[in-house]
Order: sequence, then C-alpha cells, then structure tokens
Amino acid sequence: MAKTISLHTLLTDDSVFIYLLYLLLNILRLLLFHSTRRSPEPGDLIEIFRGTYQHWAIYVGEGYVIHLAPPSEHAQAGAYSTMSVLSDKATVKKEELYEVVGNDEYSINNLLDEKYEPRPVREILRDAHSVLGQERPYCVFRGNCEHFVTELRYGEPQSRQVRKAVEMGVGVGLVAAGTFAVLAAAAAIFSSKDKQKRKQNQ
Repeated sequence: MAKTISLHTLLTDDSVFIYLLYLLLNILRLLLFHSTRRSPEPGDLIEIFRGTYQHWAIYVGEGYVIHLAPPSEHAQAGAYSTMSVLSDKATVKKEELYEVVGNDEYSINNLLDEKYEPRPVREILRDAHSVLGQERPYCVFRGNCEHFVTELRYGEPQSRQVRKAVEMGVGVGLVAAGTFAVLAAAAAIFSSKDKQKRKQNQ
C-alpha cells in the first residue's frame, strides 16, 4: 500500500524542506536570468566574468551557446577554473547559456564589430556546429576561448585579454627598468660624492 506523505510532513522534514527550497531558488534564478537581460541573438559573443578572467562563448539560438572549454572551465569550478590557462587541450561544447554562466555575470559583447565586419549568421552557426565535440590544442596566448569565438564571428582570431596582459607586462617592465635606472643614477651620484669626500680628507 502506497504511503501518503502530508504537506505538513514535507515542510517539517528538514532534508525535504531544504531540497524544495533549493529547487525554488533555482527557479527564481532562472526567471531572473531571463527577465533582466537583453536576449542575445544568434552569432552574438557572450563574455562571462569568472572573477580573475573572462570566459567567452558564442550564442547559437534557443538558449544555447558553443564554446571552447578546457577541462577545468565550468561555472562551479570557482578559483580552480583559473587552472584552465594551464591546460593544453580543450573541447568544443554546446551547452545552455545559463548553465555555462552559472552564478557569474555575463554580457553580450561583440567587441570587434567596429573593426571587422561580422560574417553572415548562417555561416557562423554552420562553422560553430561543424566543430562540436572536437578536442583542440589550447593556448592562452594563441588559441584560447576568445580566439575561438572571434574567429567564428569575424574570421579573425583575436584576444583582448591577451593584448591587455601583454601591454600590462610591457608597462611593468618599463616601470621596473625606470626604477632600476633611477636607482643606478642615485648610486652613481652617491658614489661620486663619496669619492670626493675621501679625496678632500687625504
């Protein structure tokens, strides 16, 4: 005989109540996700803010994106997802946008539209789907997730993250060189003064 579970039992059983609350929060998150953001269109680039870096995907319609994902790249990875930069392989995946984004923020960012003319949407979608499931070499400097999606949209693999990192590295190098030059000049001046004092004391 089937056991009947009353609403009172469900609400007073801690484990069941927590599970129901979890489901409710996820439903609310999905509703908020779809109601507060401008809907992307097929071919749009999606920039996902992971905290220490940005992950990129391309929207292909019906709530799905295609992206180049190293093994550690997923929404629940937390700080561990930064290890993706050390991966040398990545897989092209098609997943639901909200699953890829998780609790992070995202924006529609067709960042190079002013520099390059976007390819026809039909071609973008065709080429994106043609590489699904492929395992590809992954390199943060030459073949990362941003290179992947910009090549699909523009026919040109570009990475603003890499460019900024290089510029920052050059800037740090210049600052370090400048600091070294100042210290060297100061050392030379003090050394010269010290020599003059010793000559005067002789």
